[in-house]
Amino acid sequence: MRLVSWNVNGLRAVLKKDFLETFAALDADVFALQETKCQAGQVELDLPGYHQHWSYAEKKGYSGTAVFSREEPLRVLHGLGNDYLDQEGRVVALEFEAFWFVDVYTPNAQNELARIAHRMEWDDAFRDFVKGLEEGTLPDGTTTSPKPVVMCGDFNVAHQEIDLKNPGPNRGNAGFSDEERGKFTELLDAGFTDTFRLLHPDVTGAYSWWSYRFKARQNNAGWRIDYFLVSDELAGAVEAASIYSEVFGSDHCPVGLDIAL
Repeated sequence: MRLVSWNVNGLRAVLKKDFLETFAALDADVFALQETKCQAGQVELDLPGYHQHWSYAEKKGYSGTAVFSREEPLRVLHGLGNDYLDQEGRVVALEFEAFWFVDVYTPNAQNELARIAHRMEWDDAFRDFVKGLEEGTLPDGTTTSPKPVVMCGDFNVAHQEIDLKNPGPNRGNAGFSDEERGKFTELLDAGFTDTFRLLHPDVTGAYSWWSYRFKARQNNAGWRIDYFLVSDELAGAVEAASIYSEVFGSDHCPVGLDIAL
């Protein structure tokens, strides 16, 4: 299977920048979006052969996630099961026969870590959510078959110094604070594998987000904050992990995973 994830930073905007051509060219079995910034009915996508599942933020023009899959899922979840944390449409989770697919847009801690407490609460709740899916427990307390998890999205953190161009000046800033990096480590330690680092442990200059300022993309002064993580039991099935930095249209580029499922 080929799986693709992309923070489009506004779907209506990226639709004017060859999104449909990019979608067709990447030819994914499952294609996940973050930061769609639209409400129900504002965007009609004609994607023959794909089932569409959307989560919307209550606030207009903000956040939002979507997943398009060739296979019809057995079940779809649109949140963590927490009314407070689920107001921003940050999760779409699809259950398939062999695995769970989770699309996430993690909250940004914001300048001077103004939202760090919310971010920490989110990280803990999200980790519990994906471990629950893996173990067969749904947010409402009902049980289902234990299945491995494939998760992707904009996790809004560069995990290690190798994951951003300028780690020194950014230490402590949103996306590279000790708190956020620590929570990402906790997620991995809970039994998940960073697929890109699994296959490319020492590659430098591999980024998925660039600021619109200071010619950052032109100079490849970026951050790797978009990931595919898999349950450790699936690590051996990973065939390729890609960063499609040649794809424009957003301040993020798509990332991909080829996996034998």
